[in-house]
Amino acid sequence: MDVLPELVVVARALSLKSMKIIFLYISICFTFSGFSQSSLKALLKEYNKETIPYIYVKQLKKQTSLPVFLDAREPFEYKVSHLKNAIHVGYDNFKIDHIQNKITNKNTKIVVYCSLGIRSEVIADKLKKAGYNHVENLYGGIFEWKNNNLPVYNAHEKETDSVHTFSKAWSKWIKKGIKIYE
Repeated sequence: MDVLPELVVVARALSLKSMKIIFLYISICFTFSGFSQSSLKALLKEYNKETIPYIYVKQLKKQTSLPVFLDAREPFEYKVSHLKNAIHVGYDNFKIDHIQNKITNKNTKIVVYCSLGIRSEVIADKLKKAGYNHVENLYGGIFEWKNNNLPVYNAHEKETDSVHTFSKAWSKWIKKGIKIYE
């Protein structure tokens, strides 16, 4: 059944005011449906347990000395874009003993990040359980970092506008830079 001719007939019969009301109703339905996440806060609430405190980009911008950044994304993501001097720890192949060999002081301030702050919470929780005392999760991850006009670096440690977005679906959360995904 072809619906389009029937819609044309109905549309012609409706007044302009009625059509505006219908369009508004359809727009509201799509906005409040499960079609897409309405906010980063809602997304993180859905996926995270909030076992690790968040630190926000604006808070980090105010600090005089930066923490140790750990990148909890996969190697192909890290090569495209990462925070300056971040240590790649990965997610799928994360090994706590590698961190313990690199960061021996359990009181070191550590901020773990990923794309948005979901995978990083898992890794940060592992660090916390291993005895690290000052571990935070970067709220909004590298996406929020770039969205706040802060620099990211490629595999050659050169500043880049490219940001690996993990997937096309997740790329909607980044507003600045060049979106890269496989």
